[in-house]
Amino acid sequence: MQTTEIGRFTAMLSDVYAFYGKELSAFAGRVWTQAMGPFDLEAVADALNRHLLNPDAGQFLPKPADVVRMLDGGTQDAALLAWSKVDRALREVGAYRSVVFDDPVIHRVLTDMGGWIPLGQKTENEWPFVRNEFVNRYRGYRMRSEVPAYVPVLTGIADAQNTRTGQRSQEPILIGDAAAAERVFRSGSDQPLLAVTPRSAPVTALADAVAA
Repeated sequence: MQTTEIGRFTAMLSDVYAFYGKELSAFAGRVWTQAMGPFDLEAVADALNRHLLNPDAGQFLPKPADVVRMLDGGTQDAALLAWSKVDRALREVGAYRSVVFDDPVIHRVLTDMGGWIPLGQKTENEWPFVRNEFVNRYRGYRMRSEVPAYVPVLTGIADAQNTRTGQRSQEPILIGDAAAAERVFRSGSDQPLLAVTPRSAPVTALADAVAA
C-alpha cells in the first residue's frame, strides 16, 4: 500500500468499524495500517468486503489477522497459477526459444532463480524444489505494493548463441494473454537488476598496507 493511500484506507476502515457499531481508535488504525502495508489497497478492500459477506465470520468485526489470512491465500493461488503457466511453457515451448510472459512478476522471479535457460536444465527430481522456490519468491513479490523491476525478455538458448556470434535474434514467444505480454515486453528494462560498484580503497590506506 502506498503512503498516499493511507488516508483512503483509514476512511474505508472507519466505515467498516461503523458498520459493526464500533469506532476506530488511533491505536487500532496504526496496527491495521502497519499490517496492511505490504498489500495492494484494492486487494485489502476486496478482502474486507469478502469478510463482511461471509455467512460464518461476517457477523464479527474483522481483525488484521483475518484479512492477512485471506490475502495470503490469494497470493498462494496466484503463485500456483503462475507456476502452472511457467511449467507448461517450458514443456511446450522449451528453453531454446526466448519467451515473454503476460506477468512481469514471473520475469523477475525466474531471473532471480537464474533465468530461463538454467530452468530448462533442471531434472524431474529437482522440479518439486524448483516449484517451491518459485512459489515462495512469487508470493513475496506479489505482497509488495509495486511491481518489481524486471527484464523484458527471458532469453532462450538460441538467442544467447546468436548474441555471442553476432547474429540476429528471433522474436520471442508470447506466453499467456498476448496483449498483456506485449505490455510486459514494452515496460521491462535491460538495466542490471542489482547495482554492483567496486569500492576503491583510498591511496593512503594502500600505502599503509604496503608499509605494514
